[in-house]
Amino acid sequence: MTKKVELLSPAGDLERLKIALLYGADAVYIGGREYSLRANANNFSLEEIKEATSFAHKLGKKVYLTLNIVFHNEDLEGVYEFIKEVVDAKIDAFIVSDPFLIRYIKENFNVEVHLSTQGSTTNKEAIRFWKKEKVDRVVLAREVSIKEIKEILDEVEIDLEVFIHGAMCTFYSGRCCLSNYFTNRDSNRGGCAQVCRFAFDIEGHEEKFTIATKDLNMAEYLDKLIDTGVKSLKIEGRMRSLYYLATVISSYRRLIDDYYNKTLTKEKIKKEEKILSRVANRETSTHYYMKQADYKDQYYTGRQELSNQDFLGLVLSYDKVDKIATLTQRNYFKENDEVEIFTPSGKTYSFTIDKVYDKDMNSIEVARHPEEIIKLKVDFPIEENSMMRVRIK
Repeated sequence: MTKKVELLSPAGDLERLKIALLYGADAVYIGGREYSLRANANNFSLEEIKEATSFAHKLGKKVYLTLNIVFHNEDLEGVYEFIKEVVDAKIDAFIVSDPFLIRYIKENFNVEVHLSTQGSTTNKEAIRFWKKEKVDRVVLAREVSIKEIKEILDEVEIDLEVFIHGAMCTFYSGRCCLSNYFTNRDSNRGGCAQVCRFAFDIEGHEEKFTIATKDLNMAEYLDKLIDTGVKSLKIEGRMRSLYYLATVISSYRRLIDDYYNKTLTKEKIKKEEKILSRVANRETSTHYYMKQADYKDQYYTGRQELSNQDFLGLVLSYDKVDKIATLTQRNYFKENDEVEIFTPSGKTYSFTIDKVYDKDMNSIEVARHPEEIIKLKVDFPIEENSMMRVRIK
């Protein structure tokens, strides 16, 4: 039986990690409290890393740890001790950009090393070099096309990982210093202020100017990416919400499974793209995969990012006897609203809300307070960690 391509999800904290794995990710990538490029995420303490690997391994899944800052001398303090502690916590792989760490880890520990996209690897000779350095996987630069990926894998046998969905850096595979200059925060050491998304005033022009990229979305061309022979498909977003992760992961899980089951159709792709478009707040493109990226793949003026209000609640429990679902409310909903609940096992149920109750089963007409405990009469059993959203028609 053909081994399926890996679906790899971000996880900014333990709660997100569990949701990502429950909703279909095969592996997650996380950051520790140090040495990670997403310093503003909650990230993981050593104890949380141990809990994360234990949870994932019980499901037969994996956890990768980012160790991908650009190291300066002062950053070296404690890194060797940290690596040993994380190996002892049973991490499955390190995602690394600095060459000295690759060699150190491979010489001292029996653990995989994945070259970070920060390595800006774009050609077959660079891949050969990293293979000689015993790198187990290369995360390609985002500036590589599908044609180039195929050319690489036709000549070099190695695990390749590529991005398929989410925000993309405006500059070469994350190698940007705008944040350093504008805000004194080092983007390559975890402090990116996303200056590329700032709106700038230009003298003589009423409209503001940005250099921000649109988000990546490869749902339509997922089959072409898998056909190249890549081993891992990565979602971006350690700072994203639980709802975003559950939605995006479950959509790509269905697309990947349909590909291998030979049931992937244009209609199914369109349906998933509609779901994906509802959870995003930016336009999307395929960037470099299908052609050389150009002005159509970026925002320059008039960009709007609207807050998504579709996520209505997270299911905490379900009483099979009374047929009552208990959830924490996230956005406004009321009686007679048309909603749907999607589950970690991949099922989606549509229904119209009949009655809304507070935590003490007092009838209320409207749920209007985020994080309030709400109860609903639901005629079908629902798994814990299922999510309720506005019905997508």
